[in-house]
Amino acid sequence: MIQRRNGALPPKDEVRVGTIIALPAILRNLGVNPVEVLGEIGVDIELFDDPDNRISYAARGEMLAHCVNRTGCHHLGLLIGQQDGLKSLGLVGLLVRYSPDVRSALLGLTHFFHLHVHGAVVNLEVKEKFTALVYKTYQPGTKATDQVGDGAVAAMFNIMRELCGSLWMPSEVCFAHSKPEDIQPYQVFFQAPLIFDAESNAVIFTSDWLSHRLPHDDPDLLSLLQKQVNKLEISFAKDLPGQVRSLLRTVLLTQHASIKQVAELLSMHSRTLSRHLNAHGTSFQSLVDEGRYEIARQMLKDTRIDVSQIASILNYADTSSFIRAFRRWSGVTPGQWRDSQQEEC
Repeated sequence: MIQRRNGALPPKDEVRVGTIIALPAILRNLGVNPVEVLGEIGVDIELFDDPDNRISYAARGEMLAHCVNRTGCHHLGLLIGQQDGLKSLGLVGLLVRYSPDVRSALLGLTHFFHLHVHGAVVNLEVKEKFTALVYKTYQPGTKATDQVGDGAVAAMFNIMRELCGSLWMPSEVCFAHSKPEDIQPYQVFFQAPLIFDAESNAVIFTSDWLSHRLPHDDPDLLSLLQKQVNKLEISFAKDLPGQVRSLLRTVLLTQHASIKQVAELLSMHSRTLSRHLNAHGTSFQSLVDEGRYEIARQMLKDTRIDVSQIASILNYADTSSFIRAFRRWSGVTPGQWRDSQQEEC
């Protein structure tokens, strides 16, 4: 499972081990031997020696699922996330820390999150009174999405505390999974209203915090960090279809995805983007369909969201259009596909 070190771009669906670096210590605290438990699924404990080591997003889910079964701790992801924050994000975390204010920090986080991990997106949804920092997985078939989501929400909570200080408190904390039997660990950590069976994992707070100035604002250091991040972006841009896929995973979950809009995000004309994609043997619409299918399968498998809601989220004109498209992709209806996944479980 060990892949690469030293800030290399995560290919396809990888994540830095830094996001779960606390797992061995937590397993010990829960009374089990981490070497033994992780060895049962072929994971060498040395994986955790370097936070820049990488594992696949799916492998992380399998690891968490196994550890939950072995320990009986159903809030394991929450315990891991409590130890996470900006430090787990590597270079992206530093860029966030040294931003001038909360808004620019969170925009940097959402814009560059794909350089840190493939398998999920972080969105910033700003409204007049409230803002939501949202975490959504898009990797189909990922196990333990409830644990991954809990860890992400706890990490986002910690990031906001690092940026805003101890006076910051969320208005609501949302989880995409159902309410667990024991919610006390969640109540103790977040000390805020908890919403389960939500559309997404999210931390919601009042929008006036966006203008809060950050204590570590350093323009010179920020400029240096930005140059380093830009180098990673250049490497990432060499795979244009991959870059479009990454942008679509965010855009499809938040708004209508048009080639004009995505081309603007890539600083090019829509005709130029279309021409480059054709040279790679694909098209914008093919990538949109691929992204919709990927996100739809994830939602059908890991949430209780109605088919009609999924159709709306993916910006279909109506539910029947979504059903026809899904049948074209998979050979079955969304409901039939969801039932087949439940039978496998």
